[in-house]
Amino acid sequence: MHVLVVEDDCVSAEILGSWLRHFGYEVTTADNGRDAFELVRTGRFRLVVSDWEMPGMSGVEICRQIRGRSWGSYIYVILVTSFEGVDNVVEGLNAGADDFLTKPLQPEELRMRLRAGERILSLESRDIIIFALAKLAESRDPQTGAHLERIREYCRALAEELSHWDKFRDVIDGEYVQLLYLTSPLHDIGKVGIPDRVLLKPGRFTPEEFEVMKRHTIIGGETLNAATQAHQGAEFLRMAYDIAMTHHERFDGSGYPRGLRGEEIPLCGRILALADVYDALTTERVYKPRFEHELARRLILEGRGQHFDPDIVEAFLRRESDFITISQRFDVALPAIEPANSLAPATPANLPGG
Repeated sequence: MHVLVVEDDCVSAEILGSWLRHFGYEVTTADNGRDAFELVRTGRFRLVVSDWEMPGMSGVEICRQIRGRSWGSYIYVILVTSFEGVDNVVEGLNAGADDFLTKPLQPEELRMRLRAGERILSLESRDIIIFALAKLAESRDPQTGAHLERIREYCRALAEELSHWDKFRDVIDGEYVQLLYLTSPLHDIGKVGIPDRVLLKPGRFTPEEFEVMKRHTIIGGETLNAATQAHQGAEFLRMAYDIAMTHHERFDGSGYPRGLRGEEIPLCGRILALADVYDALTTERVYKPRFEHELARRLILEGRGQHFDPDIVEAFLRRESDFITISQRFDVALPAIEPANSLAPATPANLPGG
């Protein structure tokens, strides 16, 4: 990330810049407030570290100018000051500063303050990115109705249930549940790379077509992995990658794309697998009619320990009423398309998925 350092003392500016480059940031410096604000206006900087006292325009005035304009993205401002007292803090906060550093500066404190700013900035873009990518995938397949809305609700119900179990207490907290809710709609993002002749085929796949369809896990995983490598601090991208890559793995190792078994499959992938199959079973698709909840429940129970993690199945049973409510709340009629041929009755060996 690119940091703008605003400091009129050339020695202090050089020290700050040296620290920041060591931490892995790109750095641009300005020695007065007016030049700094013009640099902010270029849109290149979302992190600003500014001295409080400067010629032309103070750090406090830079904050006021920044907050007085509409920007495409939030700009996080840290003020560096030698002033003490509540009145100065109040003045800075009122002007729009996000954080403060007191001289003499300590490099590790500076690094931690900047990391905190990065976390705030990542939250702003996270929801937008997820929503846009999920809708892109959804646009390729109009036959899934409110699939994404149901999936994230099912996943949240399962994760909330598991969070109360001793086995998962140290793994699933409120942040995990929220990340799962946000990223689960990205499970089929790889379908953007599947040809229409396969993705939209109104009937059973040939073995060759099924191999093509299976690649959506790899396409989605590779896409999200590339984003993860470019933004390694974005935890949600790691979970999105795991979900896209592993939601068709099976607990007994018979799934795809890598044939992972048991707890080799990330927990988020195991949760998504059950939610995805339940939704496919209980909604009308071009290749199958809607199954009633009781039949879907029976098929999921028969898949316990084979397709599904037994713990996830138990969580499903405990939240069964939530699943029924969610299914009814997001019940959306699909456009009519005549299937090319019928699909064999579902069994634990051929349970459908999204």
